[in-house]
Amino acid sequence: MATLMIQGTTSDAGKSTVVAALCRALARRGISVAPFKPQNMALNSAVTDDGGEIGRSTALQAQACFLAPHSDMNPVLLKPETDRGAQVILRGKVHGHMDALDYHAYKRTAKASVMAAWQALESRFDVIIAEGAGSPAEINLREGDIANMGFAEAVNCPVLLVGDIDRGGVFAQLVGTLALLSDSEQARTKGFIINRFRGDMALLTPGLEWLEARTQKPVVGTLPYLQGLVLDSEDSIGLTQGEKASQTLNVIVPALPRISNHTDFDPLRLHPQVALSFIGPDQTIPAADVIILPGSKSTASDLQWLKHHGWEHAIARHLRYGGKVLGICGGFQMLGDWVEDPQGIEGKPGRVAGLGLLPLTTRMVPGKQLRNVRGKLVAGGANVSGYEIHNGVSEGAALESPLFDIAGRPEGAVSDDGQVLGSYLHGLFDHPEACQGLLALLGLSNSESSDYQAHRERELDRLADMLEAHVDIEAIMTLIKAGV
Repeated sequence: MATLMIQGTTSDAGKSTVVAALCRALARRGISVAPFKPQNMALNSAVTDDGGEIGRSTALQAQACFLAPHSDMNPVLLKPETDRGAQVILRGKVHGHMDALDYHAYKRTAKASVMAAWQALESRFDVIIAEGAGSPAEINLREGDIANMGFAEAVNCPVLLVGDIDRGGVFAQLVGTLALLSDSEQARTKGFIINRFRGDMALLTPGLEWLEARTQKPVVGTLPYLQGLVLDSEDSIGLTQGEKASQTLNVIVPALPRISNHTDFDPLRLHPQVALSFIGPDQTIPAADVIILPGSKSTASDLQWLKHHGWEHAIARHLRYGGKVLGICGGFQMLGDWVEDPQGIEGKPGRVAGLGLLPLTTRMVPGKQLRNVRGKLVAGGANVSGYEIHNGVSEGAALESPLFDIAGRPEGAVSDDGQVLGSYLHGLFDHPEACQGLLALLGLSNSESSDYQAHRERELDRLADMLEAHVDIEAIMTLIKAGV
C-alpha cells in the first residue's frame, strides 16, 4: 500500500480537483485507490453508506474511484457554527462542539481518529490519495497539525504541492511555502503542480525552469484552466451566473452566513431552463419565480439574519404575486412558526419565531439524523433519492400534507395553496426524474431532462483526461511506488 498527499499553497488552490482527477485516472487503470482527507472544514457534507458524515468534495472523490463514500475517508470534519466555534465530527459521528482554541488543543487526540481511519483504508486499498487542507505553511496552526505535513510525517508519505497561477504570484506561493517548511517536510515535498494556467506555455517555461533550478524539485505538470467546470465544492459559492438563452425560471437563494450543502443547487445552475443566483447581504433582493431557502448549520441565527436583511418582507411580497418558496433542511425549518433550541445545540439556547408560512414547530434535539433515502414525490409519483443531515425534529399540521413518500413515511410539507414547499432532503435535484417533478411543482411544467449524476461522471472523466494530457502520470506512479 502507498499513500501520496496533495497539498496546496492556499485554500482553493485546486487540491480537491487534482485529487479527484488523479483518483479517476488511477481507477480507470484498474488500480485499487481511495481518497483521504484527514481534516476538513466545510459546511457541504454527504451521508456515507456506513451512516456517517464526510465532506462533500471527499464524497465526490470516492465517486471518482468508483466507490461509495465511507466515513474513514474524512475522519475529522469541522462544521463552523460561528466565527470561533464548530461542530466536531470524528469518523462520521458528532463528537461535540468546540471553539477554535479548544480544538487546537484537542488535535493531538483527534490524531488517533485520523490514524485509525487511514489504517482502515490501508488494509482495503493499494493506493491512497490524501488531500491537505488550506496551506501547510500556516505557522500559527503548525503545532499538533493533522491536516497537512503533520499527517504526511506521521505516515511517512511523499507530497506534491499545488499552486494556483490564475490568482497570480504562483512562484512566490510555491517557493514561499517550501521555505516555511522544516527540513524533513521540504525533503518529502517531491514536486509541484501548477493549476489553472491559461496562455502560451512558451511564456511560462522560463519561470518553470527557474523554479526547478531554485528548489531542485520538478514541476510534474501544468494544468490548464477548465472553462465551465462545475463539481461539488467544499464551501465556496459563486454569487452570480451568466444569462441563459432558454431561461424560463428565475430562482434566487439567500447566501446565508452558515449556508450548508449549497451543492444542492448545482444541478439547477446547470439546467438550461433555470437561471439561479445566490444573493449576498449587500445585494438588492430581485424579483424571481422561486425563492429557495437553503440548509443552514445555525438555523436560528441564519433565520434572524434573513429577517435583518429584509427577506421576510421580500418573501411575503413574492407570495402575494404568486411566487413559489422551497425550503430545504434548515430552510424548511425556517418556514415554520418556531425554531426552538433549548439546549443550545446549534448556538445560544432559545426560541426564534419562524416565517410562519407552514404550521409546524422545530425543536433541536441531540442525535443528528444521517441517512440516505429513496421514495416518491407525492404529486406525480416521480422517483426521488436524497440524504438527510439534521438535528431538528419538526411537528405540526403542515406534515399532514407531505411533499414526499419515503418508503411509507411522509416527508416534508406542501401548503394548501401549493406555493410553499419544504423538505429535509438534500440532493433533490441530482436525478432527472425528481428534478423534473420538482421543477413542475415550482412552475416549470415543460422542463427538459437534466441528469446531474451523469454530469458528475462526465466532469470526472474530463478532469482525468486533462491530468493524463498535462501531468507526468508515470512520474507520479513512480513516486507512489517509491514513497519517501
